[in-house]
Amino acid sequence: MRSYKNLSYRMGIMVAAEKVEKHDFIEVEYTAIVEDTSQIFDTTDEKTAKSANIYNKKAEYKPVIICIGESQILKGLDESLVGKQPGEKEYEIKLESEEAFGKKNPKLLQLISQSSFKKQNINPYPGLQMNIDGIIGTVRTVTPGRVIVDFNHPLAGKKITYRVRIIRKVTDDKEKLDSILSFFVKDFKTEIIQEEAKISAIIPKEAQDILKKKITDLIPSIKKVTISKE
Repeated sequence: MRSYKNLSYRMGIMVAAEKVEKHDFIEVEYTAIVEDTSQIFDTTDEKTAKSANIYNKKAEYKPVIICIGESQILKGLDESLVGKQPGEKEYEIKLESEEAFGKKNPKLLQLISQSSFKKQNINPYPGLQMNIDGIIGTVRTVTPGRVIVDFNHPLAGKKITYRVRIIRKVTDDKEKLDSILSFFVKDFKTEIIQEEAKISAIIPKEAQDILKKKITDLIPSIKKVTISKE
C-alpha cells in the first residue's frame, strides 16, 4: 500500500511538472475564430484553412513553436496557456476584444479625399484594403469626394475564440534557437557547438544585440552567440 501511495505521489508530481510555465517553449496547433460570425481567420491546419476558404499557397501549415511570455502571440492567449498541459486535450480559449486585437479606436478612422486615390489610379470601394505609409487601412465608406479609411486592425473590437492543443514542451536547444530566430528573420542557418550558438543570417546590426540577449536569457545553456552573413 505504501509503495502504491508513493507511486501516486510521484505520478502527481510528474503531471504537475508538465504544466506550462512562463518562458517554456511549447509546440502548439490552433485555429482562431471570430466569435460573432464563426469565421475562421487563422489556423495551423491545411485542411481547416481550405474548408474555411483562407488557404494561402505561400503559407506553411504545421504546428508552431512559441515561447510563453515573449509576446509571440496575442497577450490574452499567451497568458491563458500558462498552467495548461500538453496532450490530446484541445483547449477552447475565449478572448475579449481588449485581450485580442484591441477595441475600436475612433481616432483611427480618417477622412481622405477621392482625389488622393485618383492620383494613384485607385478606385476605392467599401472593404478595399490598402497600405498607406506602411499601415494597413480598410475603406469603410465612399461618398462623392470623400472616403473614410479605417486604420484599426480588421479584427479590432471582435471577440476571438482559439482552439488550441499543446503538443509538447520543447526541450531541444536548437529547436528553441530556431523558433526565436523565426520571429526575426525568414532565412537562417543555426548550429550549437558546446555553449556557443552560431547563426548564419542577414540581421540588421541594431537588432543583433537584442537578439543575442534574448537567446542567452531564454536558453541559459547558450553562453555565446555569433552572427554572420555566411
